[in-house]
Amino acid sequence: MTLRHRTDLRNVAIVAHVDHGKTTLVDAMLTQGGAFSDHDKHDERAMDSGELEREKGITILAKNTAIRYTGPSAAEAGEPGGITINVIDTPGHADFGGEVERGLSMVDGVVLLVDASEGPLPQTRFVLRKALAAKLPVILVVNKVDRPDARIDEVVGETTDLLLGLASDVAEEVEDLDLDSVLDMPVVYASGKAGRASLTKPVDGTLPEETTVEALFATILESIPAPTYDDEVPLQAHVTNLDASPFLGRLALLRIKSGELTKGQQVAWCQSDGEIRTVKVTELLETKGLTREPMTRTARPGDIVAVAGIPQIMIGETLADPNDPRPLPLIEIDEPAISMTIGINTSPLAGKNAKGHKLTARQVKDRLASELVGNVSLRVLPTDRPDAWEVQGRGELALAILVEQMRREGFELTVGKPTVLTRQIDGVVQEPVERMTIDVPEEYLGTVTQLMAARKGRMETMSNHGSGWVRMEFTVPSRGLIGFRTLFLTETRGNGIASSYADGFAPWMGTIEFRSTGSLVADRAGAVTPYAMINLQERGSFFVEPTSEVYEGQVVGENSRSEDMDVNITKEKKLTNRRAASADSFENLVPPRRLTLEESLEFAAEDECVEVTPQIVRIRKVILDAGERARARSRAKTGA
Repeated sequence: MTLRHRTDLRNVAIVAHVDHGKTTLVDAMLTQGGAFSDHDKHDERAMDSGELEREKGITILAKNTAIRYTGPSAAEAGEPGGITINVIDTPGHADFGGEVERGLSMVDGVVLLVDASEGPLPQTRFVLRKALAAKLPVILVVNKVDRPDARIDEVVGETTDLLLGLASDVAEEVEDLDLDSVLDMPVVYASGKAGRASLTKPVDGTLPEETTVEALFATILESIPAPTYDDEVPLQAHVTNLDASPFLGRLALLRIKSGELTKGQQVAWCQSDGEIRTVKVTELLETKGLTREPMTRTARPGDIVAVAGIPQIMIGETLADPNDPRPLPLIEIDEPAISMTIGINTSPLAGKNAKGHKLTARQVKDRLASELVGNVSLRVLPTDRPDAWEVQGRGELALAILVEQMRREGFELTVGKPTVLTRQIDGVVQEPVERMTIDVPEEYLGTVTQLMAARKGRMETMSNHGSGWVRMEFTVPSRGLIGFRTLFLTETRGNGIASSYADGFAPWMGTIEFRSTGSLVADRAGAVTPYAMINLQERGSFFVEPTSEVYEGQVVGENSRSEDMDVNITKEKKLTNRRAASADSFENLVPPRRLTLEESLEFAAEDECVEVTPQIVRIRKVILDAGERARARSRAKTGA
């Protein structure tokens, strides 16, 4: 065995829960690292290229970029011609853990971004544990040090304590984990928005003394090891992601573990089912900045490249030497915890939306099948209906993002309420649980504890940093968080911050009451009238506007009482030949609540589902006819 090093290359993942701070820092690295020429035009948050990512301020898909760094640290490292730094931008949310696991399989180290005020959050624990399990070195970057409420020393201490605790846990599962090297973690102080980074700790609330991110580049070159490979091992390239090109078709993004790869080369395609086929690499692409260009040189170990010419290739598979194929292990992904039913739109208003042009079961099925190609953490299972499928994922947010993407593509769907996936362990029903961290002002302490207690949450720790805010950590069943976030923001007047990550399974914790209010349900089809809304608004709040079309069984509002109520929201005022004493006044009509897709999924009760179209989202009863609903409730009570 002859181990060699690629001293001209570094592969690093940048992970954080605070995605906007991460993207601004990556933008500064791209700009100062020479990824853009003077005439290039690029937007802020260049790595968050998706429309949903920009709207929600989160990273959904893992992406990579390449920076050809030629600064002074490259010369000091013995590479005056420059060093290529492949940066993998991974999601920070635990619901997109599959993207994190794939991203970490491509790199040799991790840059962990932590907010100088908020400190390490639950997703920090999730990503950090994955990195330690893979034995990856970690660089801590304390970002936003210029925040007025920055507490740099405390945040570094909290992150070090977290790292020590996770390292101790992981050491029981991973052999040869060097705890001393884990704790010898370099710390960089940065302000991504200002494009500054320094190894010297600034005063809380002030900018780093350096005016560039050169300190971060230097730390990456010093702390992240160069890719290693064995000269005697033939070609091995691991497929970690998929993309598509309108000209080349499916692209396989892969990291070369050993051997070399060139355009036109014959390779062995080692499939996930064990079959091995010989295929040809019709195109080989490398990343330069934010674009992919044809590779004019031979791809060597450590390179992250894109390959075209294999239409059916999947994530986790291997390209190898045809004369000596050696498949690499498949990527291990955590089991899904949440499921929901997705099917065609079955409401009376299906197909009446001008932008909704994808209505058939075949179109929905093909779209879900295409999602499985690039999303390894997703599962799609058949149901007893030919026009609906059970979709399983890591979390409620990940499934809601999928539905939102399909809605924007022109699909009309019926989406069921998210439910948790239980399992039997030693004859005991186990359910997924999550560890949730909540930061709220002190005056909402009692409100939050009551909310979590009603959802079977158990407080683990509580701390007060003396800034008027309290941080609490809870262990709570995953089903208790369905519909929690909207209620949480309402009760804390939008001042609370809540985040969570999966924490295994625990015995079933009993019944949870999700809603203390009922639904106002339309008892007939027609157009909503202001006259009916004025007479009914004392009953609760509405989700529909005057003149909008409704149908029998549609949930038009929230009842202030616990039971459902059928209402005639299309009732018109009777016309007479007598002049009214006073004209109708619509000034007192309370404006309706406009629910987003996520809020609708959270609000829906057990016997309700969500109708999703490109222009509107409606909540409806699963059984539209009032008489049939009543008979179904009677059968459920009698057990018939």
